[in-house]
Amino acid sequence: MKKPARLGMGLSALMGDAPPAPSAPTSGPPRSLPIAMIEPGPFQPRMEPDRQALQELAASITEHGILQPLLVRPKPGAAGRYQIIGGERRWRAAQIAKLHDVPVVIRDFDDRMAMAAGLVENLQREDLNAIEEAEGFSRLIEQFGLNQESLARAVGKSRSHVANTLRLLNLPSTIREHLRAGRLSAGHARALLGAEEPEKLAAQILTRGLSVRQAEAMAAAQPKNPEARRTNAKDADTLALERQLLERLGLQVAIKHFGKGGQVTISYNDLDQLDGLIRLLMPEA
Repeated sequence: MKKPARLGMGLSALMGDAPPAPSAPTSGPPRSLPIAMIEPGPFQPRMEPDRQALQELAASITEHGILQPLLVRPKPGAAGRYQIIGGERRWRAAQIAKLHDVPVVIRDFDDRMAMAAGLVENLQREDLNAIEEAEGFSRLIEQFGLNQESLARAVGKSRSHVANTLRLLNLPSTIREHLRAGRLSAGHARALLGAEEPEKLAAQILTRGLSVRQAEAMAAAQPKNPEARRTNAKDADTLALERQLLERLGLQVAIKHFGKGGQVTISYNDLDQLDGLIRLLMPEA
């Protein structure tokens, strides 16, 4: 039962180490609820589950049962209905296994706590791909105003792991899709971050089946344009400012200097992140 302890530590870090709110008590030991009374929560960050993985989980549930209860909350405004905070894959697999009831722990979480719990529980899973993890980190930074150090504490990861994972969001969208689909590994992606032509190198990795070490060697061997290198070089102060803006906004920021002027580019991954940025820049809008 280590997962609930880790989840609780993550929520404590997110909420500034404050004690749990009295409005969010546990209902006690796990109990059974009919599957039909439960539905996915509105804050689940995962993409559509892999069907083969669900079938394998369903087979395991058929043989061994559900070993870890789902975490749910009463659905606001709908008596007798519950929303999943953690364990949606188990719920879906239980339906495939034709179970009628599932074990649950009920928490009376408000929306903010439900979102935090769902994100932390999701990020503590072992089967996330690198882009799902990076997007989850970015969403926690955006929604809770965390810096990378406090985020690392919340999800039980090192700060360097959080920083390196967030960098993957800087990759071109085609490469992010390869990562999401599992065609490229996180190791390949880190090699591509240092490449002059990442999409070209990614195509070679896929067609030739290159290992991570081979990809790193090819990225290092790619010819560099001296003029572009001088233009793109950033001093320590600029890099530090980019990191500070990332921690403040929860979005990737690139600063380029052109003589006395320059350019600041803020990248977002979806409309929710754009809305969050607009609210920061235009609070009255």
